[in-house]
Amino acid sequence: MRTTIRLLIALALVVAGAGAVISGPASPAWALNNGVGRTPPMGWNTWNTFGCNISEALIRQTADALVANGMRDLGYRYVVVDDCWFNPDRDAQGNLQAHPTRFPSGMRALGDYLHARGLLFGIYQSPMDQTCAQYFDAFPGSTGSLGHEAQDARQFAAWGVDYLKYDWCSPNGTINDQVTAFARMRDALAATGRPILYSINSNSIHAKTGPLRNWGDVANIWRTTEDITNAWNTGQTNGYPMGIQNIVNVNVPLASYAAPGSFNDPDMLEVGNGGMTDTEMRSHFALWSVMASPLIAGNDVRNANAATLAILRNQNLVAINQDSLGLQATQVSNDGTRRVLAKRLANGDVAVALFNQGSSTTTVSTTAAAVGKTGSSFSLRDAWTNATTTTTSSISASVPAHGTVVYRLSGGSTGPTPTTFRLRGEASGRCLDVNGAATANGTAMVIWDCHSNANQAFTQSGQTLRVLGKCLEVSATATAGTATHLWDCNGGNNQQWTFNSNGTISSVRFPSLCLDVNGAATTNGTAVIVWTCHTAANQRWARV
Repeated sequence: MRTTIRLLIALALVVAGAGAVISGPASPAWALNNGVGRTPPMGWNTWNTFGCNISEALIRQTADALVANGMRDLGYRYVVVDDCWFNPDRDAQGNLQAHPTRFPSGMRALGDYLHARGLLFGIYQSPMDQTCAQYFDAFPGSTGSLGHEAQDARQFAAWGVDYLKYDWCSPNGTINDQVTAFARMRDALAATGRPILYSINSNSIHAKTGPLRNWGDVANIWRTTEDITNAWNTGQTNGYPMGIQNIVNVNVPLASYAAPGSFNDPDMLEVGNGGMTDTEMRSHFALWSVMASPLIAGNDVRNANAATLAILRNQNLVAINQDSLGLQATQVSNDGTRRVLAKRLANGDVAVALFNQGSSTTTVSTTAAAVGKTGSSFSLRDAWTNATTTTTSSISASVPAHGTVVYRLSGGSTGPTPTTFRLRGEASGRCLDVNGAATANGTAMVIWDCHSNANQAFTQSGQTLRVLGKCLEVSATATAGTATHLWDCNGGNNQQWTFNSNGTISSVRFPSLCLDVNGAATTNGTAVIVWTCHTAANQRWARV
């Protein structure tokens, strides 16, 4: 049944299309302050392994396994019952009901069973009239929350629910429609007075709206991609289904959205589900950990083997994931094969992930300075082996194909958190903008009405200007009139810029060329190029 559903989703996505994305203003977002999700949630979800084939017995057995194998004590506390838990019909008063044969004791009793074991109770619903399984006729009925939001929220609270997964599952609706619908349930949950972690997915059978805004004002966690599958690379940019490498490419540029109470969600873990090598599964877990992603296991933990449990119970990586700062790792460099991510930690340490995206073993390297540390002596603790070494600067490892080495870097001093700013052109009053919020290498830079979205949120690292996890770049063979664009950070001097006292920004590689709004135009979408430096207003920029 699960395979059938996935095939149907794939077809629906083709019909729905990706949808054009344009730059534009958006309301500011902030972390949802409902008292939960201060670090990424950890737990287990039924869907990846069991789909609709779920029951009260399965959930109770899994709960007992989480206790017995030590996962609960490590932080895996949310037990989330996904789609197909309900009676296809509401009762005479319109209330949701547990499926009479799958959950004969009822959902309140199931919640009590979980709570008695120190676990938390999660449940699934949709803001539409049907859930995903119902939409694809894999499960009967029309039992979505549309028109029942307040009633369903009260029901969840009465059952002792601690986590709601709310899944769009429709090709219809604009992003504004989605915001309105998801916010309606957010407010309904808040009105119950019960702290319920709110997880949303705007991407199901829909153009991919996950990366288009910071959803932190709406939910505690939000899906950034289409559904994950247990494969390394499915060749999808952001379409069904997603492999690990594909998801990382989408999720890394969204690091600025993460904060206590709100986290990017690149979907549930596939560790232990086959389809990948042990190295790839370890890399999957390591990358989710440094990206401050929810760690929601999706395997059958009742029968997990030793290798799977060794990954899921890696205390070093869990500690990095659960760090109280709630920061997502940012990209330090990426040459297409060797990718380096760094995550600042509350005690001043930095978690450094050396990721080999290539098909053969290679050395991946960075330096303490590049990840934000100053000093002359540091210690490196390998998150996998627990071995500790020292270094004066270099951070390096031989990394197997598709592998990720993670070090916890201690010592020295950690600089201040990079300040996020926009660059506003003096002549136009508009801001430097990554066109369409795209993250592909070569995406053009333009001017657009200033807003608070991530595609205008720059940070400065040394002399690089970073946005969406990549760097502002001009071609290494640029001349006056060459367009600027986005590219993976690689340390090249064509990615380095100098802020001059007269308000211009010149290229380090080509000191006589400055950032310039093409033709001194002021309209949205005008290209930002490099041109012979002068002091006219279309070359003057202000940090705002």
